[in-house]
Amino acid sequence: MHKFALTLFASVIATSAMADEETYTIDPNHTLPVFEVNHLGFSTQRGRFDKTAGKIQLDIKKKTGTVEWTIEADSLDMGSAKWNEHLKSEDFFNVAKFPTITFKSDKLIFKGDKPVAAEGTLTLLGVSKPVKLTIHRFTCGENLMNKKLLCSADIESSLKRSEFGMTKYLPGIGDDVKVLVPVEAYKD
Repeated sequence: MHKFALTLFASVIATSAMADEETYTIDPNHTLPVFEVNHLGFSTQRGRFDKTAGKIQLDIKKKTGTVEWTIEADSLDMGSAKWNEHLKSEDFFNVAKFPTITFKSDKLIFKGDKPVAAEGTLTLLGVSKPVKLTIHRFTCGENLMNKKLLCSADIESSLKRSEFGMTKYLPGIGDDVKVLVPVEAYKD
């Protein structure tokens, strides 16, 4: 009987610990990464990716979490068919050879009970580099339209495209790229 009680107690503790970690699936309809880069010293050009997928695991009590996120490079949209074709070519994103861009993180940084940053690895053009994403306006609650639990945030980061081997037309087209991503993810 004593052994049964210990096993039951251990099972309850393990279940309670697991219950604190929640998994969320990124909503591809509301997670659209945007990038901006200087164009010939005259303007800031912006593009976005229309197809993303991923999972976020979050344990607010333990202040831990993970992110696995994939962007389909061929979903690049510059607002012009000619621009799209050029940026998908070997000169830039080389989508035929590198169809996905990924970000993986197992280190979330919290301030209080909210994540404010994620440190992880970005893989672009087959090159993996450490990247820090800043998390703004992290919010969780019930989506009023579909009544599902949702967490959302605005993500921001900067990187140098040359560090990933994207060097065509430097310095005319800027090396510094700003990345902005609205993220919405539903609890599984």
